Amino acid sequence: MGMGEVTKEGTTESYRERIARRAALEVKSGMLINLGIGIPTLVADFIPEEKYVLFHAENGIVGTGPTPQKGEENPNLCNAGGFPVTLMPGASFFDSATAFAVIRRGLLDMTILGVLEVSQRGDIANWIVPGKRVPGMGGAMELAQKAKKVLVLTTHLDKNGRSKIVRECKLPLTAKGSADMIITDMAVMEVKTDGLHLLEVMHPYTVADVIGSTEAELLFSGEVTTFI
Repeated sequence: MGMGEVTKEGTTESYRERIARRAALEVKSGMLINLGIGIPTLVADFIPEEKYVLFHAENGIVGTGPTPQKGEENPNLCNAGGFPVTLMPGASFFDSATAFAVIRRGLLDMTILGVLEVSQRGDIANWIVPGKRVPGMGGAMELAQKAKKVLVLTTHLDKNGRSKIVRECKLPLTAKGSADMIITDMAVMEVKTDGLHLLEVMHPYTVADVIGSTEAELLFSGEVTTFI
């Protein structure tokens, strides 16, 4: 079994699913939440039936549900990233301007997004790598600034093995001081006024593994538990 996989109840779970499953624990019934492209879209698959949550999409939907089963996709139903979605009871459709009005008014209880870098103060960089072509900046700038809580989901290291959890972001910022919690394939960290606190490590990693893989300074305010 590779380090990117864990065994849960006899099944193999990818690191992406593990991150999403942990993020789903932060979701409370009645929340209005925006899910970013990538790992965040998987969070909807881990919301238990007893929790009623409305997921918001910038292309004009409130009430998206879990990813559809293969072969059951509706070609006219997708999220802002263009990926197929399902609908929950009570879902509604509207134009993109209204979708952004919801964001700008501060009505989102939570936004869950990916990053290229995130600093120990909660600065987020996720919209561009200088010199590389991008389709546009998307809605992340407003989402990160306006949502009541911002969860960052990401791999701990980039493809070159460098820490994405840094002291200072080197890439152009999306928003300053906006991240509240960071969940990676190695750890769960919370951004507080005094810095970045390590709360949990992801099985099979250890605290020493996380410290050795993190450029940012990590603080400890209690016992560090293991998420399995």
